[in-house]
Amino acid sequence: MMRIVASAGLLVVLCATAGVAERNLIPTLDNQPDVCPDQPPEPQWMQDIAVRESHKRLLIQQIYRAQSMQRIVEAQSCECPTRYPTWEAAEGVYFEHFAASEYWDIVEATSEYRRQANEIRREAMQICEAAGNW
Repeated sequence: MMRIVASAGLLVVLCATAGVAERNLIPTLDNQPDVCPDQPPEPQWMQDIAVRESHKRLLIQQIYRAQSMQRIVEAQSCECPTRYPTWEAAEGVYFEHFAASEYWDIVEATSEYRRQANEIRREAMQICEAAGNW
């Protein structure tokens, strides 16, 4: 019985490993984006957020993403400064509305901003693809 369980476990590991090999994933340290290579980095304070507070960083990222999609659609343009402005506007929304919020309020807001971004993503994507910037 023990031999069957061990064999089954080995089979699972081998199948999982084979799946990774088939995708031919090659790790790289190069973090240069394909489009708009001069994207502004996240503010340092966001990068320094403690792991226990990472839900706050995720919220700011989703605010930024939703704002980006909205700007593209409103401007009908996908120029790099439109798609990737500074983080100031997203930070402003966070500090004004969510900085003192509890965990579950942050999680709910993150979900809402993700939903907003996803609603207009297809329209923004069409604009950006036409500009060769997606």
